[in-house]
Amino acid sequence: MSEPLPGLYSYEVIADDAGQRLDHFLHGQEPLTAWTRSQVQQLIRAGQVLVNGLACKTGYRLHNQDRIQVRVVAPVPSSFTPAADVAFSILYEDDSLAVLSKPAGLVVHPAAGHQTHTLVHGLLYRLDNLSGISGQERPGVVHRLDKDTSGIMVVAKNDGAHRSLIEQFRQRQVEKSYLAILDGIPRTTEGRIELPIGRHPVQRKKMAVVLETGRPAVTTWRVLEKWSCGFALVAVGLETGRTHQIRVHMAAKGHPVAGDPVYGRKNSLYGALGIVRQCLHAFRLAFRHPVSRELVAFEAPLYPDMLEVLARLRAQVL
Repeated sequence: MSEPLPGLYSYEVIADDAGQRLDHFLHGQEPLTAWTRSQVQQLIRAGQVLVNGLACKTGYRLHNQDRIQVRVVAPVPSSFTPAADVAFSILYEDDSLAVLSKPAGLVVHPAAGHQTHTLVHGLLYRLDNLSGISGQERPGVVHRLDKDTSGIMVVAKNDGAHRSLIEQFRQRQVEKSYLAILDGIPRTTEGRIELPIGRHPVQRKKMAVVLETGRPAVTTWRVLEKWSCGFALVAVGLETGRTHQIRVHMAAKGHPVAGDPVYGRKNSLYGALGIVRQCLHAFRLAFRHPVSRELVAFEAPLYPDMLEVLARLRAQVL
């Protein structure tokens, strides 16, 4: 299925299509069928879709004889200067995607306070091509990790691969597994947390469990090791992908991620254990390859800082 070429596309609504949502209607029109519905929605939100000359919301209900214009623009090439000194490891690469391991302390893409030396700057230096549909500030970026969370990520090298991966994330078809050191020991060896997450009602830069208006969020966990000093190593799975999900859910259950400066707590043992950042690592990622459709899986080893914390816990060096 070919990608829509840059240009202006026009459609007229007939009686049979009246009452449909705008995004649903466009998703069924050529050549936009090559895109996911979420990508069509992004187009509408960007003001590139006009109905009778006016911008509309994605859920606008169509009327008979509505005239729709869709402007598809070419991806804007990134204006950032590639940087050779951004540290990350490429675990796998082909013509469609690259799988990498990001160290803690590295911001994924430019944002307020972090305009240079992000992962994106390093990607632009080390990869020949990156998809452009996420905009010039996020070339290739399909998903992200928090600055101080280490571990595995996948980036897209063309728009077709990007849309395939985005759709798999949206459909919850991507397996995401993490390793976390918790400040506290869960009462059972495994469990499932199903608590909605939304913006904190007062501290707007934080997320929180918000029962009435939060979005559904599900986290599973299994204890791998535990120590009498009050720490545990757990394997964590995500059935959803909310911002700060693991950190918020673990804190809500009373055993936050060790070293988490936002959702965690102070602990006098952190110094002896060498804990200097949130002990959270994206360990495994599995998905369907955008071209072959085969199930592929990749793992990123723990970084030395978390390995050292585990070594001290196992030796009870406190």
